[in-house]
Amino acid sequence: MRLKTTLEQWQTLFEIERAGSIQAAANAMNKSHTTLIYSVKKLEEQLGVPLIEVQGRRAVLTDHGKTLLRRADSMLEQARELEVISEQLASGMESGITVAIDHLCDPDWLYQPMANFLASNSTTSIQVVETSLSKTTEMVIKELADIAIINLPITNYPAQAFGVTSMIPVVSTFHPLAQKTNICLADIATTSQIVVRDLGKELSEKDARDVGWLKSRQRITVDNFDHAYRAVTQGVGFCRLPEHIVHQKGEGRLVVLDIEHSQRYQVALHITLPKGAKSGPAALKLYQLLLTSAQERR
Repeated sequence: MRLKTTLEQWQTLFEIERAGSIQAAANAMNKSHTTLIYSVKKLEEQLGVPLIEVQGRRAVLTDHGKTLLRRADSMLEQARELEVISEQLASGMESGITVAIDHLCDPDWLYQPMANFLASNSTTSIQVVETSLSKTTEMVIKELADIAIINLPITNYPAQAFGVTSMIPVVSTFHPLAQKTNICLADIATTSQIVVRDLGKELSEKDARDVGWLKSRQRITVDNFDHAYRAVTQGVGFCRLPEHIVHQKGEGRLVVLDIEHSQRYQVALHITLPKGAKSGPAALKLYQLLLTSAQERR
């Protein structure tokens, strides 16, 4: 079916409604008063309904005109978005990027700057991959990510400081250790410990990486800190959780343990561009927003 009307005609109607008069709309569109009158009259003939009426010295939309323009607004907005997307694609903006985020990182550190990025970029989709230990390294050295938030800098990959995560030992409020003070390592050695596994692919037991004190006689290994948190709150055992998880979720459900010589440790986080000079403009823009946000947190 061939359309009777054009986007330019609806744009003209929109400008008249916004400006309040045909002359003001003509000035805004850099067109003559006569051209706009002809465009509106032509649109009225094509649709068979009156769109504009003169009230005093002002040209205003009729009820039919207002009804139709409400429907046309979304069409005009989509046309504007298409032009923006075309400009972004023409500039080489990627259609999609991958961000790897180490599981120790507070997700808010990623998603707040990402919201700013998306507000000015309607072209690029983002895939977020949570990593840990050797999986983090794998995402960088195999260039599986465009941006990677990692713990230790990886050899030959320049990295910038991004933040610090504190790891805190916790148990549920009803766990036997919750009532004890001045806990020693011997106390937790006889308590079940919840740990998060290395998510690297196809790791043999000797290749898998471990971090921290792991001398409990019994370990429960889970895939991520969400499962670890759930296990702790159900009284399964003790675990070292990132401080942001304890603060966001643990109030009233967790007790921080006072362990002799082992109260907390800190893990430095860094940000890197695994693809280096091959990084696209979208990845570089989001990277800069993340870096700026990190600097503001200090």
